[in-house]
Amino acid sequence: MPATGPRPLRADAQRNRDRVLAAAVRAFSQDGPEVTLDAIAKDAGVGIGTLYRHFPTREALVDAAYHNELTKLCDAAERLLATMPPDEATRTWMDHFVDYMTTKRGMADALRALIASGGNPFAHSRDQLVAALTTLLTAGAAAGTVRSDVDPGDVLVSLSGVSLAAGEPAQRELARRLLDLLMDGLRYRSGASA
Repeated sequence: MPATGPRPLRADAQRNRDRVLAAAVRAFSQDGPEVTLDAIAKDAGVGIGTLYRHFPTREALVDAAYHNELTKLCDAAERLLATMPPDEATRTWMDHFVDYMTTKRGMADALRALIASGGNPFAHSRDQLVAALTTLLTAGAAAGTVRSDVDPGDVLVSLSGVSLAAGEPAQRELARRLLDLLMDGLRYRSGASA
């Protein structure tokens, strides 16, 4: 008998899982790693049994909440390219990246607790982020709107710097200006390297 992966969740179970993850991100970001799982379940509108069915430990919940945010960010690259020109999609994705980093910073204590318990939530994060940026930059180069000589890893480091310098919610205007400056450096101009 051929091996199969886990069965997809029923629609209602997937909605419950998604609500728990969203509530966990809010709770860990606002209240830190000591927030009770009961409080997260209540915020999600599910029973504690439902939470434990999806996430048997606190560490599993923290890990899943972080990876869910990362996946949403990385998946946004293709969605944005489907609805806007590549250079605009790239610039919009940069805003999403700053939001992701703000959430990650809010979850820092919970992520540190996960690492202390032996987990490594960041094992493949960089690879996923570079892959999303590669998709965006490749599309922009093919369209002739983004330089083709840009290393996606360098862009990731630049975005990380912007989010460190201006990642607080009160700094959104500064972040916008810095991201516009970064995007201007990525745009193709005739006579420049392509």
